[in-house]
Amino acid sequence: MYTALTLGIVLLLASPAYASIGDRLPEFRECVEVCERENCGPDAEHSTPIPLHHRLLLWTCPQECDHTCQGIITLRRTTSSPPLPVVQFHGKWPFHRFLGMQEPFSVLCSLGNLWAHYNGLYNRIRPNLPASYPLRPWYEYLAKIGMASWIFSAIFHTRDFPVTETLDYLAAGASVMYGLYYTPIRVFRLDKPTPRRQSVLRVWTGTCAALYIAHVSYLLLVRWDYGYNMAANVVCGIVQNVLWSWFSVKRWRESHRAWAVWPGLMVAWVVMAMSLELLDFPPFWGVVDAHSLWHLGTIAPTVLFYK
Repeated sequence: MYTALTLGIVLLLASPAYASIGDRLPEFRECVEVCERENCGPDAEHSTPIPLHHRLLLWTCPQECDHTCQGIITLRRTTSSPPLPVVQFHGKWPFHRFLGMQEPFSVLCSLGNLWAHYNGLYNRIRPNLPASYPLRPWYEYLAKIGMASWIFSAIFHTRDFPVTETLDYLAAGASVMYGLYYTPIRVFRLDKPTPRRQSVLRVWTGTCAALYIAHVSYLLLVRWDYGYNMAANVVCGIVQNVLWSWFSVKRWRESHRAWAVWPGLMVAWVVMAMSLELLDFPPFWGVVDAHSLWHLGTIAPTVLFYK
């Protein structure tokens, strides 16, 4: 649920990105050219073996040169007099790899969110909710889809390929859509076995399934459109945000109990976490950037939700 809210808010606040200047710097291009000439190809003068753990993650010699030169140019710029600002390469900040992972802290935080959903499913939902509890299936699907989306997020941050990016986007979209699907079921208790609510639930299920299939079909078969994908997720995120905030206020007025404000607090927490994403600063120590801190900030709300 909060993964979907988070993504929706981030996309709502996002601004257009422009091409990076790092990979257009003459010194960077020269560095890559020299590295490839000396290390890559059959005529390489000083071929350097690629470590096994890098090869397992499909790093090639030209990619090794590109990443190494990013580090060299960044170090030169930050240690020059006066220091020059850190710049992006190929649309991304330069990161220090760990065990071949491109963005190790984002991977770690993605795994933290994966654990939060796993813990919620196996240590909260299944031991504490009987099989007869009407909302249990919806909670279980929420956890499973959340786990899948964070697995693909971890894979994408480990190695950025077109296929890993596609899987990450589609999995995030599924998480957002399921959040939109699940929220009215919980807020309006469409799970209750009354004829009217069951009819509404069937229509709502078919609508959400059709919307997601159409969304994926457009992206894969017609056009991979980042702007459209952003708009679709923004709409889903806003609707969920409004519903949960209304639900929280309504329940607080009815009961005046602390648990009633939790959904509203979680929404506020997510909004605060999103402010980090807006800063978009170069990574501290070469590993901790705003995007990874956003992932870090969604772990606690997920744990609290399952409680």
